[in-house]
Amino acid sequence: MVSVEDNLQPASTVKLRVAGILFDMDGVLISSLGSVERSWTRWGEMRGVDGGLAIKTAHGMRAIDTIRKLRPDLSDVDELRVIEDLEIEDTEGLELLKGVLPILDALPEKYWTIVTSATERLARARLQVANLPVPARFITADMVTHGKPHPEPYLRGAELLGVRPEDCLVIEDASSGAKAGRAAGCKVLATLFSHSIESLSAADWIVDSLEHMKVQAVDNLVEVEFTPVAR
Repeated sequence: MVSVEDNLQPASTVKLRVAGILFDMDGVLISSLGSVERSWTRWGEMRGVDGGLAIKTAHGMRAIDTIRKLRPDLSDVDELRVIEDLEIEDTEGLELLKGVLPILDALPEKYWTIVTSATERLARARLQVANLPVPARFITADMVTHGKPHPEPYLRGAELLGVRPEDCLVIEDASSGAKAGRAAGCKVLATLFSHSIESLSAADWIVDSLEHMKVQAVDNLVEVEFTPVAR
């Protein structure tokens, strides 16, 4: 059961006890914004799609869903390989975000996993470049039928940890991901890496970053402490 000890004031410290944490990858664990935007701009130029529209559509969504939306006349499988190759090749500026390593160092792997809109091939490549531990099991775009904002990715993530979705905390940076977490029945903590406060209305709480979040494993649960921004 998710236990919330203190959430009376917008700027007060929130303390949670959850059974597991489901991390989005891009914008939560690693910074890949430059790679994403450059790659989708290039793909747009190759396929006659406005780069700004491609970037806006791609944020927080599976690449295959973005392709289907922007160029439904093309082979989604073929185009997925094209954009996947572009993103894997572009590693400039790809780095671990502040606060992530202390959090993961404090948690045994049974308490957390990654739920990403990236393909498994792309996710593994980015995690390797960022020098982040790769969970033995995690959820990627090619493991689900429906991508975010559909709840399936986070329902699968909770199942992977062997806990109920309502006992999980989702950590996201995108509006589609926050909506997916809420739809799955999880509590949602969002960061302000890539989206505005206004676009993250589906999140229960919002923080500037994970730099000041504290976690520890206690009594077979995870204690989480952070100070959300006022909304």
